[in-house]
Amino acid sequence: MFKILIAIITLTLLNPFQAAFAGQNFAEIKIQAQLSNDSYLEAAEIKNVLQQQAQEFVHQAVIPVSEVSYFLSQANDVQNIAIRGTANLENAMLDLDISLQPDAKLDIDLHRGFASGAKAVYEDIKPFLSTDKPVQITGHSLGGAIAVILAMYLQQDGYQVTQVITFGQPKVTNVTGANKFSDLPLTRVVTPNDIVPLVPPLSPLQIKNLDIYWHMGEEIILRGDNKYAQTNGVKSMLRATKFTTSIPSDKNLLAHQMTTYMSLIDELQDSPVEVPYKTNIGLFGFSLD
Repeated sequence: MFKILIAIITLTLLNPFQAAFAGQNFAEIKIQAQLSNDSYLEAAEIKNVLQQQAQEFVHQAVIPVSEVSYFLSQANDVQNIAIRGTANLENAMLDLDISLQPDAKLDIDLHRGFASGAKAVYEDIKPFLSTDKPVQITGHSLGGAIAVILAMYLQQDGYQVTQVITFGQPKVTNVTGANKFSDLPLTRVVTPNDIVPLVPPLSPLQIKNLDIYWHMGEEIILRGDNKYAQTNGVKSMLRATKFTTSIPSDKNLLAHQMTTYMSLIDELQDSPVEVPYKTNIGLFGFSLD
């Protein structure tokens, strides 16, 4: 743990990017949460459900081999992409393929499994996307990870990626990659007991090279009781060190479910209360808070 803290503090000094907090639009977060939840529906149901949400259905596909599922809809001249989370063995294999590998298009290292899924969605969806309309992307769990990498690809190609909101999203790249795409409009919504956003865990080899897996964007922590906290940068990454002392349980599984996220987001529709996020971690007698 001591070596992890020293490494992360060193990285903070070398990479001091910390986004300024902005006020949260929980009404918009609720819309994106609903789209993420819709992505788990059968293809035949999606069109009708989207219509009830004032969304125009455009396209839906399940990618061969990986079984990644997504749909594209449109509302108010904004294109919305929602990507399903882990739903079968093929999806789980993408989750488990955690090695970092270079991506020639983006010139950064990416989680190999998530990058494979994102590339397949990217190639499939391009014929259905318009370059002159804003693009918003969402997803839960595996779907959130793929959403972030897809946003990178689309941004690189000149698409107007105006918003990415993910739920229970694992990490997708390292410090270098997070730095390069620090301007990506990403909001990661998490719950305190969901351990999926804490993975992949810190690797001793990555710590030695000072290039560990690193989260991007602004993190919104749903606390319950109409409360939430915000964090980013090193404080967000320090949450990941807690994975080493976390034993997966039914509590963690419940905390990761999309229904849990939606229930907590519903609480925040009226008069949400922001509370400070504290790591409760100290070093040399000084609090990192």
